[in-house]
Amino acid sequence: MGSYSTTSSSAQNSPKLVFRQLFEKESSTYTYLLADASHPQKPALLIDPVDKTADRDLALVKELGLKLIYAINTHVHADHVTGSGLIKTKFPGVKSIISKASNAKADLFVEPGDKIYFGDIFLEVRATPGHTLGCVTYVTGDGSNQPQPRMAFTGDALLIRGCGRTDFQGGSSDKLYDSVHSQIFTLPKDTLLYPAHDYKGFTVSTVGEEMLYNPRLSKDKETFKNIMQSKPFYLFALFFVIFSLLADDSIFYNRFEFVISKNDGRRSSS
Repeated sequence: MGSYSTTSSSAQNSPKLVFRQLFEKESSTYTYLLADASHPQKPALLIDPVDKTADRDLALVKELGLKLIYAINTHVHADHVTGSGLIKTKFPGVKSIISKASNAKADLFVEPGDKIYFGDIFLEVRATPGHTLGCVTYVTGDGSNQPQPRMAFTGDALLIRGCGRTDFQGGSSDKLYDSVHSQIFTLPKDTLLYPAHDYKGFTVSTVGEEMLYNPRLSKDKETFKNIMQSKPFYLFALFFVIFSLLADDSIFYNRFEFVISKNDGRRSSS
């Protein structure tokens, strides 16, 4: 796969980016709406849509006069059901996108280095595994005709002053540390960081801020690994395993399994 595009027109001026950060309270998930308003068709995409707020997001797309073309996921989520499938039933022309490494179902699959075009604006795909095996970060382009400062949609790989857990779904603290430091912290320091979740009311950070102040990923690798093996993560994981063994059809196991299976395509949702 190379580039996904809805147009071959070349930009004459810097594209005008429409950007909205949308919040789903139950799972504390951020969905992002981006569109190229300078293009005649106003092509748009949604990053990490949630099924429970899909109608709200689609109403906004209509209100702004945008043409939704893609529903994109940063990874296979375990805490909410993606809105991609519902969106596709209501907007039949929309294509779902996820990383090839996720082993999930979608219409289109991306790999590191691919570009997803919507009008004259594009997102570059960067592999950031560690929270899950197939996590990717989507980064706006660095050309003179691209929105500046750059923006990175980090999924659960990098949160504001934190990061996603690494104890299930093929997670690895080694991989997460390397991913963030090689694929995100190498971006310009003024790059705006937009995560898939926040639980403290934060909305945006920058590469420079997280390099300095992230209490986990600003540390050296061994310290980071020790942090990720500390009580908050592994006591929950231990409780989860014990409860699953003691209780047939554990409510916790079934909930995670149901959501993951919906999102990776074993149940229809892509």
